[in-house]
Order: sequence, then structure tokens, then C-alpha cells
Amino acid sequence: MQAVMAKGGLSAEASGAFFLAEVPDPVPGPWDLLVRVAAVSVNPVDTKVHERMAPGEEHILGYDAVGTVAAVGEAATGFAPGDRVYYAGDVTRPGSDAALHLVDARIAARAPQTLDEAAAAAMPLTSLTAYEALFDRLGLTDAAGANAGREVLVVGGAGGVGSIAIQLAAWAGARVIATASRPESAAWCRELGAHLVLDHTKDMPAALRASGISDVGAIFCTTHMETHWQAMAAMIAPQGAVCLIDDPSGPLDITVFKSRCASIRWEFMFCRSMYKTADMARQGGILARVAALLDSGIVRPTLGKTRHGLDPAVFAKAHIAQRSGRMVGKQVVVF
Repeated sequence: MQAVMAKGGLSAEASGAFFLAEVPDPVPGPWDLLVRVAAVSVNPVDTKVHERMAPGEEHILGYDAVGTVAAVGEAATGFAPGDRVYYAGDVTRPGSDAALHLVDARIAARAPQTLDEAAAAAMPLTSLTAYEALFDRLGLTDAAGANAGREVLVVGGAGGVGSIAIQLAAWAGARVIATASRPESAAWCRELGAHLVLDHTKDMPAALRASGISDVGAIFCTTHMETHWQAMAAMIAPQGAVCLIDDPSGPLDITVFKSRCASIRWEFMFCRSMYKTADMARQGGILARVAALLDSGIVRPTLGKTRHGLDPAVFAKAHIAQRSGRMVGKQVVVF
């Protein structure tokens, strides 16, 4: 099969950073689905993994995917050849930037019926991250309207993860406060259901208080945690919780949260598949739930940019755009 390979030690702009290769077709293990890939999306994890690869190391990137099941492993249940599925994959295995891909059936689900390939491929990783952060880490109840009276602050609301978090929190009945720094990204957050949008380049605690809100019980920081560290400590309610997903650029003083007894929670979407946790199949269940919300129109897809072709030049452009920090919504490559 053909696959786009990434080479370590080279920036996305460099010649040879991505190249097309002919590699053996993958053979499914007991729990696997062999998927004929139709589209993938590019996420921050793709660029981070590429940047951390050793010079000369070659690897197939890509985690989000939508495609058609070509074969089913002997232990996998609930799927058959011909099923259209979507999933976010496993960071410990070869990625989805290829014609064929293996995924554990427990972390996959049938793709939303109302979405085309591009829109469906944009959803799995960000949906899983946002869902787990809100409902598994921050303790919100995952049911329609079940969190009335609770407030959630989503730092970085216009990004891929933030865009889903706003919608899921609003569906679950919480009052959503988002952050954005540009008029178009602020408008995007409001369209998705944010009740209030703060500019994260300015004094957020002061802006929050000016809106009549003294603090919030839950904060989901999707980006640049070190930049917003002190502001989050000033905005979190006593005994509240903060969920983080990105890596800090250096050490941070956790004691700023001590007086409020705030808990710090991490969300890493690949944890369940990486460690084969006992509840690994929850991810398949979450994706099925999200598919239903998408098909019912409660959650809208967050596709921002569509590219075409299993082509190294296309993936290079996608990586460059992802690293720009100016993406609104998700970008997808359709094969």
C-alpha cells in the first residue's frame, strides 16, 4: 500500500520532510479492524510527534480517520466488512496517513451517517479529548441539561478541541465561557454556544469579574497553559478543577492553586489505548454517542479546511498551517 512517511530532523517546510512510500499491507490482529482510509485530519499531536522524531527516523503519522472496514480480527465484535467507521487511533501504532490502517475495534465506532468523509474525519480525536476532559476528568454529567447552574471556562475555544468542548458543555446544560483573541474566533465560539467570550491576551480575571462572575468551578485549558497559569489560579472557584492537555514549556508553580484546594487533572486521549486500560472500550462508546449527537444536529462538525490527496506536499502544507496557531476549526485531507 501507499503511505505518506514523515522524516525526523526536518521541519515541515524542508524538502523531504514528507515522502510517499510503498509499504506492506497491514495484517489485522485479533482485536483489529483493517480500514480502507478515505480521509484523515491533522492535529497538534501530528506536528508534535514529527518535531520529536530523531533525525532520519521515518514514521507514518495520522490518528484521526474515517474509512470502510476491509477485514475484522477474530476477537473484534460489533463490526463487519463494509461498515463505515471513524476513530482517533493509537499513538503507539503506525498512523493513518496511508491507504490501509489498523485500529483496535474497541476504540472505533460507526461514522456519523449525516457527515461526508471530510466532516467525519475532523471529529474523533477532538471529540474524545473534549468529552473525556469534561465528563471523565472535570466531573460534569454527560446527559442533556444535567449540569444546570454549573459554569465551565474553555481556554482556547476556537481550536479543534475547544470547538467541541463548547458544544458538549452547552448540550450538558453548563454555562460556557470561552476565550478567543480575534473577532472571527470569538464569533465562532458564540456560534457554537458560548455564553461569554473573554480575550485571553488581556486580563481575563478582571474581564470575568466585570461580567458579574467571580469565579468558575471548572476550567478546561486547551492550549498554552503556562501563559494562562496565573489567570486560571485567579479564576478557579474554591474546590474547583482544572483540566490540562498541552505540555508546559517549563516548570510551573502548582502552589498558586493551593489556597483554593483546586484539583489539577490531565487529559491525554491516547491513555486508554496506550495502556490497554480495562475501560478502553469507553472510547468506542463515546464516539458512538458523539455520532448520534452529530446526526441529530445537536453538535455541529468543526471542519475548517479540506485538502485533497495522499500527497506529501499536501501533508506538508497541513502541518505548516497547524503550527501557525491560527487555525479555526479542523483541517482534513481526503484521499
